[in-house]
Amino acid sequence: MKKLITLALFLCLPASIFAEAKDLRIVTLNGTVSEIVFALGKGKLVVGNDTSSLYPPEALALPKVGYQRALSAEGILSLKPNLILGLEYAGPPEVIEQLKSAGIKVIIYPGSPGVEPALNNILAIGKDIGAEKEAQKIVQDIRKKHSKIAEKVSKLKSKPKVLFVYHRGTSLAQVSGTETPADEMIRLGGGINAVNGFKGFKPITPEAVIAAQPDIILIPSRGLESLGGKDGVFSLPGVKDTPAGKKARVVSIDDLVLLGFGPRLGQGIEELFESFHSKTSEKK
Repeated sequence: MKKLITLALFLCLPASIFAEAKDLRIVTLNGTVSEIVFALGKGKLVVGNDTSSLYPPEALALPKVGYQRALSAEGILSLKPNLILGLEYAGPPEVIEQLKSAGIKVIIYPGSPGVEPALNNILAIGKDIGAEKEAQKIVQDIRKKHSKIAEKVSKLKSKPKVLFVYHRGTSLAQVSGTETPADEMIRLGGGINAVNGFKGFKPITPEAVIAAQPDIILIPSRGLESLGGKDGVFSLPGVKDTPAGKKARVVSIDDLVLLGFGPRLGQGIEELFESFHSKTSEKK
């Protein structure tokens, strides 16, 4: 505790330090936030981030402060930040309060999936770290790509049923219902979520997978890797008895591109549309 108090006193910096972006020492608490800061050209100001910060490689190489939902104040304070940026998942709440009590500026952004919330976060972060023009440029690029795909989606005569599978290692396998980033991305890419009777995620069962009759299995690239590739996906209970299993249709995209709703959102929407509506495409 003594160490924590000492660090807190050291970090009680005057508000004027935020007047110059070059003086910032930023800790980011979320992979999407990290990616946004780097995309805005301010990566050199980041002194640490959480374990979900996987992109770009420069972010991956920085000191880690733990996972965004299980943070400790002491680890963050040891990096001597004067600005901490995160999404609403950051916690536990008492740690966030400890950081604020230490005199550090802590900004928490909404985490709702969707194009407009994502664009709002990019603009807000740009404003908060002195990169408003760069943020506007990224937002315009995402809007352009989204509009192009939305027009194509509006003309579709049919849409594939897509089952999103979240998998790590050998024991955790869940499918995505509604009101999740995966559900929103499936819609943006011109697909239909194959399971919509519940919100959030639920463990996968053979009966549920077969009943869903998905045309495509969608899985983040790290999940595909943990399964050992496409053969691992087809070995999941029930998958081989679905149209996706019989036609070997698996779409896999980088985790943050697919679910991050960050600066590569437009790229993710384009990749999904191309994968969903190509007879042969199988993104890896």
